[in-house]
Amino acid sequence: MKVLFIGGTGQISSAIVQMLSKEQDYEVWLLNRGNRAVPKGVHQIVADVNDEAKVAEAIKDLSFDTVCEFIGFTVEQVERDYWLFKDRTKQYIYTSSASAYHKPSASYLITEGTTLANPRWQYSRDKIACEEFLMKKYREEGFPITIVRPSHTYDERHIPLGVHGRNGFFQVIRRMQEGKPVIIQGDGTSLWHLTFNEDFAIGYTGLIGNRHAIGEAFHITGDEVLTWDQIYQTIADALDVKLKPYHVSSDFLAAVGDKYGFDFEGSLTGDKSVSVVFDNSKIKRLAPNMTTHVPFHIGVRKALKYVLAHPKEYKEDPEFDAWCDRVIDSLEKAKEAI
Repeated sequence: MKVLFIGGTGQISSAIVQMLSKEQDYEVWLLNRGNRAVPKGVHQIVADVNDEAKVAEAIKDLSFDTVCEFIGFTVEQVERDYWLFKDRTKQYIYTSSASAYHKPSASYLITEGTTLANPRWQYSRDKIACEEFLMKKYREEGFPITIVRPSHTYDERHIPLGVHGRNGFFQVIRRMQEGKPVIIQGDGTSLWHLTFNEDFAIGYTGLIGNRHAIGEAFHITGDEVLTWDQIYQTIADALDVKLKPYHVSSDFLAAVGDKYGFDFEGSLTGDKSVSVVFDNSKIKRLAPNMTTHVPFHIGVRKALKYVLAHPKEYKEDPEFDAWCDRVIDSLEKAKEAI
């Protein structure tokens, strides 16, 4: 089976490429800028996918069983893919986002039929628009679309968190190591799914070339559900430090973070501040092995082992660190003043 990945070296897609590259039944191709190493035996088309003319020339003699899109964020980008691949593939898998689901949903249990709406996050609305464009092409022309909605997926180089600065998670890890309090959105009891990228790859590969996936949408998440307090406590346990949680309202964080350029309006009030539980029965019908093989207490240790051994790959964030101290100090003063 001949499979093309648009991207293919990112946090999610790299695990799928690694998995397929070890299987004799797959011929794996990547279309990207060629900035990262690829597994042995993988074919590579080095081009910027936004250079439509160059890509069209590069693929003029090629066709694929499945094209996997991982870097399409706007309608213009998936429309470009449609014109490039509509006559060159039997299946086009679009990576959307579980943040597109309306939250809080009418039912606590989210299925693929849960309404798509996110008035608080432009990223999610753009993903919804991409889905709508592609499904319209499927309904009107039979364009062989499959939609995938990942939730919070991480790998061996990243630590999943709720509240962090522009440089990512690293400063929060530093705060834990230094014995400082760390901000957790809400009261820490909302529920959340975390999925290690190797587990995600199991679900995703079950859709590749699967006729039952055409015209359908699937979220792919692990089965493990944790509260945010449990997530942070698991990280602290792996670091062998005492967790000092400081709970702050998501609305407050969005308001005081905006002036410093921290987008908590989208990432928190539009997503992570609400309890999320996914019904994974649909993906399991096509990928029966899809479950949590790497629970968070194992996955986070894999990630921390790498992070702590390669600190130069990560940026400290003194601005975010100082902001956390100001937020906590201001709220403590407010308590004393009342």
